[in-house]
Amino acid sequence: MKNIFSYLTVKIAIEKRGVRKEIKLGVLCVSLALLAVTFQSCNEKKTEEPQEEEKSTTEVALTASQYKTIGIETGFVEDRNLNKIIKANGYTTVPPQNSAEVSTLIGGTVKDIFVLEGTFVNKGKVLATIQNLEVIEIQEDYHSAAANIEYLQLEYNRQKTLSDENVNPRKTFQEVKAKLAAERARAQAAKNKLDALHISTKGSTSVVPIVAPISGYVGKISIAKGAFANTGVSLFEVVDNSQMHLDLNVYEKDLGSISVGQVIDFVLTNQSNKSIKGKIFGINKSFSNESKTVAVHAKIDPQDAKGLISGMYVSANINITNATVPALPKDAVVRNADKYFVFMEEEAHEEEKQEHAAGEKEESHGKEIHFKAIEVVPGTTDLGFTEVKFVNDVPANAKIVTKGAFYLLSAMKGGGEHEH
Repeated sequence: MKNIFSYLTVKIAIEKRGVRKEIKLGVLCVSLALLAVTFQSCNEKKTEEPQEEEKSTTEVALTASQYKTIGIETGFVEDRNLNKIIKANGYTTVPPQNSAEVSTLIGGTVKDIFVLEGTFVNKGKVLATIQNLEVIEIQEDYHSAAANIEYLQLEYNRQKTLSDENVNPRKTFQEVKAKLAAERARAQAAKNKLDALHISTKGSTSVVPIVAPISGYVGKISIAKGAFANTGVSLFEVVDNSQMHLDLNVYEKDLGSISVGQVIDFVLTNQSNKSIKGKIFGINKSFSNESKTVAVHAKIDPQDAKGLISGMYVSANINITNATVPALPKDAVVRNADKYFVFMEEEAHEEEKQEHAAGEKEESHGKEIHFKAIEVVPGTTDLGFTEVKFVNDVPANAKIVTKGAFYLLSAMKGGGEHEH
């Protein structure tokens, strides 16, 4: 830059003095030559900088404290159904007979509520009580009819005897018989009403219990103490999750490959680290909606269904064959350049010390855990697992790092802190 400024200054000065053009050309040539020398020296400096070759290693060592801090986890290769699958989305649900909307057959004011949302209740458990004075009238009807029946039964027996002996007209006997039948019908109707309301025929009360029709967990509670409960309106939800299953939406093009008995693997949309198995037990024979999907129902083992609630969204793989492949959690497989690796934990080494340069303080190291990078060829990746094929043979019980492999890869590429 200084050369350019010098050139401009000289040029202006010479022009003012009327110097010939040959002088200007000479100064320009000198400036250009100086610039060329400057650029050449810069390039030479760049060329002179040495390039260090990266060290390549396949082993990494961690101390016990590093192992614990990083949170290394190991596992084993396992066979999983990952190939030849049909993907489907859906949600968890329960059969209609395992879900109940609890309402009341007679309106009334809510007197007491005995449960909370999330409470497990057995069938017949009283969830709440309501109060309605009309119930007293139903009980009175029953008691009145029962008393009349007792009287008319005696009269019926008497008139029947007289009628058989032709002492009284048969018409009188028929009238008593009709009245007895009518009172019996009235008493039965009143009893049926009281039974439906879960009220005893004995005594007199205006309190109506609201009971659980099935065993399960109480869901939403839609009433409050002192409020009026209307008939036909849901007051409680009770759900039995023991018979949880999946409703999966399968497209028309895939229906030909779906059959009852096929095994599925599914994960919850918000918990992709946990894979659960199921089995298809039913396929709808009509389309569910305009998207041209058919509902496929899959049963979940009750032990695996624990913790699931109805309405959770899932992503599933329907295994159309029984072929299985060796697989590891997808985080166990890491990529370095154009190759893929997993890390195998080697047998523990004895206590050793790392040598230091002269003058530096010698640092003691305890027991170390050693890992070796093993090259693999990955296959299908789904539901959090990746199919792996080992380039070289590995022991059948090899402990593979399933969590923390990326850290080990970084340490390996950087040369690691420990090299043996």
